[in-house]
Amino acid sequence: MEWYLLVSFLALGLVVGFAAGLLGIGGGGIMVPVLTALFVAQGFSTEHVVHIALATSMAAIVPTAFSSMRAHHAKQAVQWAVVQRITPGILLGTFAATFLAAVLSTHALAWFFAAFMAYVAVQMWLNIKPKPHRELPGMAGLSVAGLVIGGVSALVAIGGGSLSVPYMMWCNIDVRKAIATSAGIGLPIAIAGTVGYLVNGWGQVGLPDYTIGFVYWPAVLLIALTSFFTTRLGANLAHTLPVAALKKVFAVLLMLLSAKMLHSVL
Repeated sequence: MEWYLLVSFLALGLVVGFAAGLLGIGGGGIMVPVLTALFVAQGFSTEHVVHIALATSMAAIVPTAFSSMRAHHAKQAVQWAVVQRITPGILLGTFAATFLAAVLSTHALAWFFAAFMAYVAVQMWLNIKPKPHRELPGMAGLSVAGLVIGGVSALVAIGGGSLSVPYMMWCNIDVRKAIATSAGIGLPIAIAGTVGYLVNGWGQVGLPDYTIGFVYWPAVLLIALTSFFTTRLGANLAHTLPVAALKKVFAVLLMLLSAKMLHSVL
């Protein structure tokens, strides 16, 4: 591996972990555009470059999601009853969406990713917080919510917080508990998405070396090596740094990264 790729993957992990801990944003919003650009520069086939970026991001989220979940559990903020009821839908929705991603073209995935990140960026810039309108639904309602959250998460390689936190706040769950519970469902999303991309990429022609399924493992290991530690750092600094102002900066960053991704694949 070229030295600049080694440094790039390690640096990407630092940024992703810090942003996830500080702002609670999914790592895929940063990882997928950067990985797409790096993979294109490496000469990866444009036919599957976004699939590989999505799968690699999802796999790299696993240790970060575990670290985040453990930190919130230590503060006794995770609503495990909600996690238990929504997880079956999350697992099914995430895993099933990887089959959809496998048949979509690189261009279609890139446009969907860019559109969703535009939604996330606007949400962050305006600091939109939905007002509670109802109580948390029963098993059936949570299963449907889990299907949607998991499905979208697999298509954009995020931990689901951009959807699950607003949804739980809408259902009268306190914002801190909503964030903590979202961390609790982030791990099953990451695991189901990783397994799905491994299955759907198995046997695909033209994938680069060191790739299993659609997952490019050198990037996963290097990103995870640094992101696991900076997640906690970001979470600790969330109480001292001007998070509202930083959200606006990251909103612009997400838009620029999405534009860069479209430029790389189109």
